[in-house]
Amino acid sequence: MDLSHPSFKTLFEQLGLASDEQAIEGFIDNHRGLNQSTQLADAPFWNKNQATFLQNAIDEDANWADVIDHLNVQLR
Repeated sequence: MDLSHPSFKTLFEQLGLASDEQAIEGFIDNHRGLNQSTQLADAPFWNKNQATFLQNAIDEDANWADVIDHLNVQLR
């Protein structure tokens, strides 16, 4: 899998979530409205491993950071 430019699909796969277009849209619709003061990794809907992955990717400015930032915007 080429992770040089991860997509929502590959991010959701990495997080262990359903990654088809309908599932991604449903996840975003179900969790939209995240408080602006809440860090994405601290959102209550992530399990510990998912939250750790998200936080580490942002902290390390990893290849995942851009797609995670995009997800963050979508969830606000």
